[in-house]
Parts: sequence; structure tokens; C-alpha cells
Amino acid sequence: MSEGAMAKQAPAAAPAAGGRGGAAGAAPAAAQRRSAAARGPGGTPDLEAYRGVGIFIEQHGGQAAPVAWELAGIGRVLADKLGVELIGFVAGHQVEAVAREAVERGCDRVILMDHPALAVYRNEAYSRVLTPAIRQVKPEIFLLGATSTGRDLAGTIATTLQTGLTADCTQLDVDPETRLLDAIRPAFLEKQLAVILCKKHRPQMATVRPKMMEPAPRQPGRSGEIVRFPVDLDERSLRTQVLGVIDEPDPQAQLERADVVVAGGRGFQDPKNLKLLFDFAEVVGGVVGASRAIVDAGWIGREHQVGQTGLTVRPKVYFAFGISGAIQHTVGMQNAELIVAVNKDPQAPIFKVADFGVVGDLFQILPALQEELARRLDQLADEASASAGAAGGGEAQEGAAAAARAGA
Repeated sequence: MSEGAMAKQAPAAAPAAGGRGGAAGAAPAAAQRRSAAARGPGGTPDLEAYRGVGIFIEQHGGQAAPVAWELAGIGRVLADKLGVELIGFVAGHQVEAVAREAVERGCDRVILMDHPALAVYRNEAYSRVLTPAIRQVKPEIFLLGATSTGRDLAGTIATTLQTGLTADCTQLDVDPETRLLDAIRPAFLEKQLAVILCKKHRPQMATVRPKMMEPAPRQPGRSGEIVRFPVDLDERSLRTQVLGVIDEPDPQAQLERADVVVAGGRGFQDPKNLKLLFDFAEVVGGVVGASRAIVDAGWIGREHQVGQTGLTVRPKVYFAFGISGAIQHTVGMQNAELIVAVNKDPQAPIFKVADFGVVGDLFQILPALQEELARRLDQLADEASASAGAAGGGEAQEGAAAAARAGA
């Protein structure tokens, strides 16, 4: 179903306490004047002044987040349809290498905001540099990843710019004639899709779920323009300070980036039976995923959930054991390179997206499959070790065996 919902202008900020015309009310007034600069008569924006597709190149510690290049891929498609530039926005410290890679990934121009205060993401610091950059560049579309960073930042920017924002999009398209962005996302308890339009305000903003778009390929040597945007930030003026960074493994990130995902559903009948799932994942070097049904039932943590309200994954191999395959789940894994499904119901929807389907009892099939895969992996490891032994060195043998298991 298509839903033509026009994004409404956010209400202006309420005057701060302290009386009219005082220092407390100056900041909101100044913000309103800056916002009005790009608007025509009647407080509506001059739509013709906005051109280009902008994307936020999220990075952490100088490494671009995978979703950044997914945005570059869909951004390039939208920009080509509109006949405009693809413009990347990079904020951080000592991140020129990320800006250069953005050019190689398809950006025609990259707005680089580099400052020590941007070394670690903080909403206030990033919004204070990105908002004026967007106002100056005036892209007609601006996209961010629906990550914890992107979701946090998008709301602040959209509110400040007084424009519409569609969150957690799974598809994007654009009409070259109207220049309207079709921001498509699940609606009505995720059983239908809605097309959200932002007709009267610019930029048209959306956050895009990771793993939903094809990443832009890298094109070494591709030319583009990198523009250094002036950053005026005083660390003392920021309300939060970074005291340190604790680098802990993120189970959700491990699931999103895994090459092999082993997922289970209600077919396991009892949470105790999930040990079979974890054992199988260990044998094949995979990460455990789960359907929403067993997460809601409390069988497993939400960090394992795959699907519309969980994580979207795109592994090389996806095993689905005892999962019926409702659209809410398949939308989060249907782009896997290879899907293997096991279910006792021959009419289960999961078989519609599976490359290999087995109709049967998972309690019989899963152990048998695990035993056979373990045998073949050991065989490959032995062959790799023997090959490495010819080259000499015990360490080489161990490394070759590990490589064989990873490659298999």
C-alpha cells in the first residue's frame, strides 16, 4: 500500500525563559532567521534552490561504517536519476582518507569537516557542524544510516532544519519529474509498506536500514572534489566531554557482519533445545540469529533478532532452522548469498526465499547436517595442513587449517 503522507513543518522552538529580547531568546531567534534564509515567501522553502543528493558518511576511528557505502550505492542511483551530484558529508578528526574513499565509492563532491572535537561522535558537536554545512550546500535529499549514530543525529538535524524525516527505510526511489523522494518503510505493524513523501520542505531526509542496499564498489583513481568546510568548535562550549572510550565487542555488530548466520525459530519447541543451534554455529564458524517469536518469548536475547524489528543481515550463508519465514523475518535476511532452510511444513514461506530447502524434523536433520559438515571441514583442514607442511613450519600448518575452515 502507498501512503502519501506529507511531512509537516516542525513547530518553532518555544522562547527560552528570561523575557523577550533577552540573551536567552537570542539563540532561537537567530536559528529561525538562519532557517528562513533558504525559504521563500510564506515561510516555505525555495525548492529550486536545493539540488543534489547528500549522504552522511558515518565513520568511527577513521573507519567508515559499512552502511556508509550502502548509502553511496543507493545515493548514486538517485543522483543519476535526477541528473545531479552525489555529495558526501564526512565529519571526524584526521578522516581525509575516508573522504578520498567516498570519492572512489561514487561521490562527486565530499564536504570534509575535520576537527579534534569531532574525533568521537557526540550529537551536539556533529549537529553543530553538519547543520550549517547542509544549509550551505542545500542538497534536495539527505540520507543517513539507521544506526545508533544515524538515528540520533538525524532527528536533531531534521528538527533544526525544520524538515521532514522518514526513519528506517527499506527502499528508496525518486520521481525525476516531481523530484520527490519515495521513502519506503514498513507500516501497520510491519504488514504493509508505506511510501512517505516530503512535499513542501527540504532537504527530504531519511534514515536507511543497514544491509538493505547494495554497497557501492570502490573505483580506485576515480576523481572528485574534496571541500574542507570550516569548523568553529570550542571544546569548552560542548555540554558533554569524552573521558575515554571503552572498546567492547558488540554482539549486534558481530551478527550484522558475520559471513555465516545460523538462525532458529519456534520449531525448536523449548529454549533448552537452542543448544543445538549454538553447537551447530560453533562447528560452521557462524553467529547465532533468531526469529522475533523466540526473542519475544524470552528464549534468547534481542541482540540475536533478525528481521524488520531486529537486524538486517547479508551473510554468505544463512541457515534457517524451524523458522516459518513471515515477511517480518525474511525482509531482514533475504539478501544473503545462500539460504538453507529446514522446516517440517512444506508450505512454510521460508522456502520461497531459500536456495536449498529441506522438509523434515530439524531435530533429526540438524545433527546429521552438523556431523557431515564437521567431517568435511576436518577433511579440508587436514588437506590444508598437509599442503602447508610441504612448505614447512608448524605455525603455517595451523594457519592453513584455520584458513580452510574459514573458507569452507
